[in-house]
Amino acid sequence: MSTARLRLRRAPLHAAAVVTIVLCLFPVYWMVTTAFKPNRDIQSASPQFLPHTWTLENFRTAVDADGFALFWRNSILVTLSAVLLALIVALGASFAVARMRWRGRRQFMLLVFVAQMAPWEALIIPVYIISRDTGMLDRLPTLTLVYFMMTLPFTIVVLRGFIAAIPQELEEAAQVDGCTRMRAFRHITFPLLAPGLMATSLFGYVTAWNEFAYANFLIIKHQDSRTLPVWLSSFQNVFGTDWGATMAASTLFALPALVVFLLLQRHVTSGFAAGAVKG
Repeated sequence: MSTARLRLRRAPLHAAAVVTIVLCLFPVYWMVTTAFKPNRDIQSASPQFLPHTWTLENFRTAVDADGFALFWRNSILVTLSAVLLALIVALGASFAVARMRWRGRRQFMLLVFVAQMAPWEALIIPVYIISRDTGMLDRLPTLTLVYFMMTLPFTIVVLRGFIAAIPQELEEAAQVDGCTRMRAFRHITFPLLAPGLMATSLFGYVTAWNEFAYANFLIIKHQDSRTLPVWLSSFQNVFGTDWGATMAASTLFALPALVVFLLLQRHVTSGFAAGAVKG
């Protein structure tokens, strides 16, 4: 097949890809450009795709807003704690499922898949009742445990497939040389898990960082324990029609997830692919 005919056959796929990219990125583009526009340009009757005048005043307003630094700290603390806890627990569980043979192993994985498919929004009321009855409302550790439970099933599934893709003979050879099973895993298998750990960390980070519903329902009285998504939802009420400041706050909110993705992007694709190799 000639190159011209091959390009012609691929043209619809390329067009679909371009349309998808535009539809996904245009809201983000509009958010970022609005953040740099002065209020008079934002409220103009004719929309501007690029700011005629660039300003940082909207970002100053967002950063100086009451509670910004506190809620930023809360989000970072809860997100990193949940991701680290999920990685530690999932690493042990996935190793046990991938390397050991024990009764109920398949049933365990079935339950993990069920937990992964369950809509977490449907569990808000049970989680709220349990938190209320145990005195755990309005506490950051409660959010950490919830986010940990949300990210744990996916982390187990991906790491299990990744460990299964690593030849077990490598660990057996280390054990023949005198290493214990745990030491062989730590020195042989664990370094090879870096892409899988990066991929699951990114998923857990984005999930916990962007979560709004539980943070809004579980933190009611103690406003100082709220996270950035909840603060961002009330931003417009604080500033009225100041859409520039609202978009600036949204841009600042999206930056950490973008930075984490850019740092881990080389490992993410290989991690997800390797995690799906073996069931």
